[in-house]
Amino acid sequence: MKTPTASPRTSRNTTGVREPTLEIDLAAVAANTSRFVRRVRGEVMAVVKADGFGHGLHAVARTALASGATWLGATSITEALAVRATGVDAPVLSWLNPVDADVTTACRHRIDLAVPSGRHLTAVVEAAARSGYRARVHLQLDTGMARDGAAPDEWAELVVAARRAEIDGHITVVGVMGHLARAAEPGHPANTTGLREMLRGVETAGWAGLRPSMRHLAATAATLTDPDTHLDLVRIGAGLVGIDPSDSTRLRSALRLTAPVVQVRRVPAETGIGYGHTHVTERATNLALLPLGYADGLRRDASDGARVLVAGRRCPVAGVISMDQVVVDLGDDPVEPGTEAVVFGPGDDGEPTVDDWAHWAGTIPHEIVTGIGHRIRRSIR
Repeated sequence: MKTPTASPRTSRNTTGVREPTLEIDLAAVAANTSRFVRRVRGEVMAVVKADGFGHGLHAVARTALASGATWLGATSITEALAVRATGVDAPVLSWLNPVDADVTTACRHRIDLAVPSGRHLTAVVEAAARSGYRARVHLQLDTGMARDGAAPDEWAELVVAARRAEIDGHITVVGVMGHLARAAEPGHPANTTGLREMLRGVETAGWAGLRPSMRHLAATAATLTDPDTHLDLVRIGAGLVGIDPSDSTRLRSALRLTAPVVQVRRVPAETGIGYGHTHVTERATNLALLPLGYADGLRRDASDGARVLVAGRRCPVAGVISMDQVVVDLGDDPVEPGTEAVVFGPGDDGEPTVDDWAHWAGTIPHEIVTGIGHRIRRSIR
């Protein structure tokens, strides 16, 4: 596999001090993908929505396919077109589109479409009839989230209409799909109910004369914890980049965020730091200034408790995280400007992890990795 090249931006700014950098480890993506491929009997869809969970759509897509995934998944048609623009020939599924989405363009680029309602099906059929394309669709059933997908009491009507459109030559029903609300909680009754609804929906589709080749329900958590949900295809997004929502399996984190120390100052006890002086030093100490903040994805609500690794030691954030900068309390350690601080990484050297930052911010790691701003330099390796 050809390794994608890093951003052409320089690794040093005009003052000679290195920039904050997000290092993306494609070897970790490859290892995680291979692990899922080995775990399932069916196929693996690599979900690369939200710019590959913040890791780079093109790089993650190509790495996942080279590591055994056979499908790619995205949210909107726009995202799916970006996936197709990578030059890959694998099937691509888009599953969240308005009724008036550009079905013709999607068909032209061989993008499969999720169909969650009768209105969506009508729109797809009409677009296919006008354009002469035969749309590839995955009928989407609500299996317990009350979110996307057809409600169970609407399902029979949807599959009958889909079969009629298939006979008329406007669509091919490739798959039936659902999603589990509580897959991160292995053994929860909602997962049993969701799987039962899914299998019942597939059976109803069969009664209508449909023969979908891809039944898919499980995402990362269910793939790791419940083999009964694997069916023909699993959809792996967060797991590709090292996030396990079920906390059952140690995957390899693919991100490392670093920043240079741009200034160090010695301050006396009782020094207020940052906006509102929310932190006041208890003793004389050294403070380091890092040039990144909440505009770059560091969660402001993580200020109390957050740590970064500086010179081999976890040091606390002092005061609130600002838009462009964060202050770190070094204690009495001598640190020079230009020293690399590790904001988060895999944790191999004692640095905080994405999970740590999610805990400090009271959120999930998905939000941390997809929230890193675009002014942070990317380095792919």
